[in-house]
Amino acid sequence: MIEAVLFDFGGVILTSPFETFADYEIETGLPQDTIRTLNSTNPDTNAWAKFERREINPEEFIELFQVEAAEQGFVVDARKLIENLHGALRPNMVEALRRCSNNLRTAMLTNNITPIGSQPFSADVQEVVEMFDLIIESSVEGCRKPDQKFYDIACERLSIEPEKCVFLDDLGVNLKPARAMGMTTIKVVDPDQAIAELSAVVGFSLN
Repeated sequence: MIEAVLFDFGGVILTSPFETFADYEIETGLPQDTIRTLNSTNPDTNAWAKFERREINPEEFIELFQVEAAEQGFVVDARKLIENLHGALRPNMVEALRRCSNNLRTAMLTNNITPIGSQPFSADVQEVVEMFDLIIESSVEGCRKPDQKFYDIACERLSIEPEKCVFLDDLGVNLKPARAMGMTTIKVVDPDQAIAELSAVVGFSLN
């Protein structure tokens, strides 16, 4: 019996930051998936990983990321990149979250560069943030998905076993450790399909 639903934020509740990356690449003439490739090179120790764990400040990130890009032969304005990271709400996912929160425990598990509490969200995004019973964020915890510790923190604070959780994320690499722990996992590619899968798992309609 599922007792808690764990949601990624960007790429699940919000549109994906990869869309921001793609727009930037088109705007600047960079090859497709340049930013994603940079972020997946040395994924535990690169500038993006350090930034999401708050091991470096924004200015240090900008310098390090631009060096990493230059080493691969690219010129990237990292400041502009991070200034435009916020995605747009997906209304269907917001409704699914709302219905889940009426019946089950809910948590946000997000890799982010700035703590939620210090971000100037719009009123509608802030309303969604407040629906969650629990928020686990890399910039606060000092660890990030897919580190198992991140998921352990969520289960501990919810006082729940992994087998009683379902977790939604848009990246398979983040789902793998959750699944290994015993969580039910759903990869969000098509949000409508993901919502249908989640509805089947929790046993009630989400739209």
